[in-house]
Amino acid sequence: MKLKPLPLSKVYGLLEPGPVVMLTTAWKGKMNVMTLSWHTMMDFEPPLIGCVVGAGDYSFEALKESGECVIAIPTLEMARIAVKVGNCSGRDTDKFSKFGILTLPAFNVRAPLLAGCFANIECKVVDQGWAEKYNFFVLKGLQAWVNTAYRKPQTLHHKGNGLFMASGKTFKLPSRMR
Repeated sequence: MKLKPLPLSKVYGLLEPGPVVMLTTAWKGKMNVMTLSWHTMMDFEPPLIGCVVGAGDYSFEALKESGECVIAIPTLEMARIAVKVGNCSGRDTDKFSKFGILTLPAFNVRAPLLAGCFANIECKVVDQGWAEKYNFFVLKGLQAWVNTAYRKPQTLHHKGNGLFMASGKTFKLPSRMR
């Protein structure tokens, strides 16, 4: 085996297994949506999700102040919209109208569900202790919704530097995990 060094800036593309998600917020009467791929499961029941939202992102303040959001999981069909959403700021753009993103009211939070996504998870921020230093929030899932129109959804995965991949074949192996 021959090894070659990999720049540390490329490690993200090796470790990022989770799907690209879209995080919605509502604060001061304004809804926003951002694209996010830096997230991780932290616990199962209730589901705890850690996510990084850049301090410079418009959603950072909305998430910090409102203490709630929705994590929506788009399918491959929404890939171009998800990337466009991630390439502009909610400070000066109504992304819902600009990109034709349909919303539904959530049941437990003010942030909207995204109608075109495979799944939506209503969340409450339960820990902001690392938000100022690392931009890291811990979210607790309050309610999850799955769009039954999708039988075998393919999700989008960011590998860094504008490279993406779609989820592939699903298979089952013996495991003690739930």
